[in-house]
Amino acid sequence: YSRGGPGPGAGRPERRRLMDLAPGGPGLQRPRPPRVRSPPDGAPGWPPAPGPGSPGPGPRLGCAALRNVSGAQYVGSGYTKAVYRVRLPGGAAVALKAVDFSGHDLGSCVREFGARRGCYRLAAHKLLKEMVLLERLRHPNVLQLYGYCYQDSEGIPDTLTTITELGAPVEMIQLLQTSWEDRFRICLSLGRLLHHLAHSPLGSVTLLDFRPRQFVLVNGELKVTDLDDARVEETPCTSSADCTLEFPARNFSLPCSAQGWCEGMNEKRNLYNAYRFFFTYLLPHSAPPSLRPLLDSIVNATGELAWGVDETLAQLETVLHLFRSGQYLQNSTSSRAEYQRIPDSAITQEDYRCWPSYHHGGCLLSVFNLAEAIDVCESHAQCRAFVVTNQTTWTGRKLVFFKTGWNQVVPDAGKTTYVKAPG
Repeated sequence: YSRGGPGPGAGRPERRRLMDLAPGGPGLQRPRPPRVRSPPDGAPGWPPAPGPGSPGPGPRLGCAALRNVSGAQYVGSGYTKAVYRVRLPGGAAVALKAVDFSGHDLGSCVREFGARRGCYRLAAHKLLKEMVLLERLRHPNVLQLYGYCYQDSEGIPDTLTTITELGAPVEMIQLLQTSWEDRFRICLSLGRLLHHLAHSPLGSVTLLDFRPRQFVLVNGELKVTDLDDARVEETPCTSSADCTLEFPARNFSLPCSAQGWCEGMNEKRNLYNAYRFFFTYLLPHSAPPSLRPLLDSIVNATGELAWGVDETLAQLETVLHLFRSGQYLQNSTSSRAEYQRIPDSAITQEDYRCWPSYHHGGCLLSVFNLAEAIDVCESHAQCRAFVVTNQTTWTGRKLVFFKTGWNQVVPDAGKTTYVKAPG
């Protein structure tokens, strides 16, 4: 880690207790005066460009940033680590991650060997590895590492806490109820991430633990957060018999290169996991009909490992272009009904539900243009009017409320109501 750690010239680590951040909350004790030392020097080019809601540009965060935090909340834990959510004095919310002292890995090690400090160092190796990889693999779809802090905790000196971007957990059941546009964004984010991992500065990186819980959503973008089980080197081999890629449903045989490595195993493992955990559920369902053949090709090709990540990403970017530009729209052969335009107005109530909708109590969909909005209204038996809002989605499409009538038209600047003409 001396080659890929927090940076050259780092002095004695700054110190603060993670568990002394705020009163109350699971596992959180009342604050005590921290023992703080000077923060380490930042690495060249640090930090990455901050995203929305991040602490902002400037030096890497250290223990000093954890003074006077508020709203400390326990988020969750796994076998090794626990995650907390806190709000910094400037208002930005961040995640703190540390070894879970009541977790499985540390507890089982202590029970077997009785060496608490040594067991902590063994468990902390995962957190340190993850911190290094978050820094070295910086990318819009890799969780941002804002900094770290070494502290005394539970009688153990120099325990590590990392400070990262805060994301929301990936809940597949909820995602299946969202719009196709948002689900496609997640698959596109994943395609871009896998392309980055296949061509990273460290070489081809594979995620050995590729479950949805290893990812979070930040403003609709999918980001990988758990990298402690990532592997950089390809699998060594003496023959192709050593290069079997095994999954619960099927196996794949890959060639053994002359250099003694299984060719493309890291990339192929990531891609098939993306297919079985994400693409097969999120890509095809409720997609625009004209895009379904291309989406089916993506799902089938990744399920058979017929494509690599380069071709997969290229096809996903093609889908984005067709959708964003409106080229996916099919020419309507039927004549459209006439609609009366009422500027700077909206319709209160008179909602009906449709699926998928951006609004649970009504029918709120995104459209490329007015013609598509009319087509949507014509395809819904109960639709008699619609309101074009001043809100847009991540692709720049307008959000439109579809209504059952227009009895309650009210002034609303920036919105435009269209009502179906009689006859």
